[in-house]
Parts: sequence; C-alpha cells; structure tokens
Amino acid sequence: MYPLIPKISTTVRSFIKLYGVRLGFLIGSRFAPEAAVQRAARLFSTPFASSRSRALAAPSHGAQEGELEVAGHRIVTYVWGDPQRQPYVLFAHGWSSHGTRIAPWLERLRGDGYAVVAFDQPAHGKSPGRQSTLPDFTHHLLAVGRHYGPAAAVIGHSLGGAATLLAMARGLRAERAVLIAPAADPVAAAHRFADLVWIGEHLCRRMFAYFEARIGIGFQEQQAHLNAPAIASPALIVHDLGDREVPWSEGERYARYWPDSRLLSTTGLGHKRVLEDRGVIDAGLRFLHGECVGDRMVSSPNLPYGWA
Repeated sequence: MYPLIPKISTTVRSFIKLYGVRLGFLIGSRFAPEAAVQRAARLFSTPFASSRSRALAAPSHGAQEGELEVAGHRIVTYVWGDPQRQPYVLFAHGWSSHGTRIAPWLERLRGDGYAVVAFDQPAHGKSPGRQSTLPDFTHHLLAVGRHYGPAAAVIGHSLGGAATLLAMARGLRAERAVLIAPAADPVAAAHRFADLVWIGEHLCRRMFAYFEARIGIGFQEQQAHLNAPAIASPALIVHDLGDREVPWSEGERYARYWPDSRLLSTTGLGHKRVLEDRGVIDAGLRFLHGECVGDRMVSSPNLPYGWA
C-alpha cells in the first residue's frame, strides 16, 4: 500500500489547489471581474506545468532535432528520415503535449517508407513560451507545413486535430488526414473550463470577448462544422466512446461535416491511450495505404451532435 501514498498525496494537493482556484474566481467575479477575466484567460491558455518536464524527459528516438523561426517564436522540430526525398507524415500534438508523442507510430511509419516530421508548439515541449492558443497551434502548423512542403499525411491528436482541420481549411497541403480524439468546438471547451473553475457564464462571455479582441478571430469561427466542408482530402477520425476530455460527439461532428471522411470509434482507450493503441495505429496505416477504414457518417446535420 505504501507506493500509493505519493499518488494519494498528489491527488489531495491537486484537489485543494483546484478549490483554491475556484474560490479565487468566486471572489474575483464579484469584487474584481476584469482582473478575474484576465486571470481566467491566462489560465485557459497556459499548458500544465508538469507537461514541460515530462516532454523534456521524453526520448527523441533518434530524431534529428532542429529549429524554425515562426513569427518571432522559436519552434523545436523533430525529423525522422528525409522529408525531401521520402513522402512524409506531419504530426500535430495536443494541448500540454509535445512532438515526440508520435513515437508509438514511428516504427510502422518508417517501415512503410515514410519520413516523419513533428514539432513542439509554443510553450510546449522544448519550444519556449508561456502561453498558446488554438490560432497559435494553427499558425505554426501551417508554417511547418510550408517549410517542409506538401505532406503525404498529417496526424493530429486532440487540439492538434483541431489545428489540423483549421490549417487544411486554410491551405495546409496534405493528401490525407488522421485525426485522433480531435477537439471540434472551442466554444464548448471554454464552457467546460468555465464550469471546472467556477467562473460563471457572464465571465465566460467576457473571456470570449477578451480573447477575440487580442487574437482577431472568434471562438465560433473555429468550430469544426464550419470549416470541415471546405476540405477535399480524405480523413479518418478516431475517437473513443469513453473519452472524458473531448467527448465522442466532437469526433462524430468531424465525420459528419468532413465530406470525404470516416469515423472509427473505440472503447476503453480514453483520450490519451487512443493515440498509442496498436489497433488504432494499424487502422491508421491501412487508411494511409488507401483502404476503407471506419464508418461513413450519414446522419442529418439537423440532429444533435453525437447522433449517428
């Protein structure tokens, strides 16, 4: 039983910290709403501190590491193989994650003749910075894609899936896309965050306005169903029915509105393990080879999301 003590202690500390944050927002929303909005915006766009140390400790699996300068940000890149001579797969990691999370796919992709390119988004992994947003994710993915040229495929996980959709709708060139547990709705994500930290609906709306005034794009404009219809490349959407971080209904939304796409639903893998599952990797490779994988979604757009 003793090995459980550190885990229990960490859980208790996290629980106390969360309630401290909630109490702070409850008080701030009443007596200093503008400061509370700014604090909420910073918290919403700041990756988990522990993710940086985990990323720095992760092996690079023999990658050739490099750097790109994108709009004044230094971006760390990882390359396996030669993307100038081989068809390459571009990987877009999720929130509080890093580029080398593609590691479970490397052996299969390299064995099939693909080079692989990954990178750390701002404030993630080895890339400097303190904050990042979905528009940042999209902008940097587009820049990496322009640098290395048209990709044979792009694989996006979680927020990286959302960035992949937006980047492809804005000109990222990739023959195919595999989106794993993709986030479809930044509006819904912001509301989930608001519920978690108890900032209230009125402060959530002000947080939307605060962000939109600074990034120049609305949360609603980045929703999957408004951007997916513009993409011609085929896509495989993989989402677990029990995903607690990004609901399965968001993956279903991608498959409903992306014209040439299919949905592969899994069970028991959650939000993170789905990226490294052997069955998912096998399905992804079969899709990259041109096989028909997953189910075609034909439900009416008039139905609620998550109804096939």
